[in-house]
Amino acid sequence: MLTVANFNMHAGVDGWGRPFDPIAVCATFEADVLVLEESWTNDADGPGTGQAERIAAALGYQVVTCPLANGRLARPHPDATASWLPRLGFRAENRALYVSSVRPLPARELASERYRRAQPGTWGIAVLTRPRDDLVVEGSQILHLPSLRRDRVRRAAIVVDITAEGRPLSVVGTHMSHLQYGSHLHYGTLYSLLRTAARPDAVLLGDMNLWGPPVRAFLRGWHRAVKGRTWPAWNPHSQIDHILVRGDVRVGKASVLPAAGSDHRPVRAELILR
Repeated sequence: MLTVANFNMHAGVDGWGRPFDPIAVCATFEADVLVLEESWTNDADGPGTGQAERIAAALGYQVVTCPLANGRLARPHPDATASWLPRLGFRAENRALYVSSVRPLPARELASERYRRAQPGTWGIAVLTRPRDDLVVEGSQILHLPSLRRDRVRRAAIVVDITAEGRPLSVVGTHMSHLQYGSHLHYGTLYSLLRTAARPDAVLLGDMNLWGPPVRAFLRGWHRAVKGRTWPAWNPHSQIDHILVRGDVRVGKASVLPAAGSDHRPVRAELILR
């Protein structure tokens, strides 16, 4: 059995910029393979010192990372309340995260006091694997997706090839754009790339920013391992965080996990490799 989990960690902060402990959260997943989105690295700390690397070092994982955007991580908001984010949490003066790589942020955001005091860094994805006697990492590659005109960040998928319980398997981690930004184009590209870039038996994990039925329609031959509401974490009404499998991979116990500090709930599945 191979246990996998996915967590969009919102850079380890809530909507007010208050930090939580991502290492402690990820330890509770007890996953052999863990995919993270919105993992943060402060520029001042240098490469290889980001949240994904720190989680890997603390919990005994190997890690492959891919930065998707430059940005800034705000300090805790001085007027924070018990809610996860301010009532107008996405206004420039309230943001916890500012990210953009493809085109600049609006002038109003760049001029805001909150942005100017925030810490510069990079925002990205990571695939973590915990070696064991019957789980060996054989290699990895990054599949870059073309830019979308309305999307502010780059998109990519990390493919990690492993042998688990004697079976060759690919683990894929990604963070897709929104449908209104043209993510259907990325789904088509990703589907085509994974036909050859990933092994026939594979698992795909990520924040797909899309509900389950259209994800399955775009990714024919992939099957949902987890069904349940994941967003927003404090009162979820939609599932946009997914684990999908293809080939001779069967799903055992699978679930949406409790809220863990981010605006997304983690998802976890036990996979049976036959």
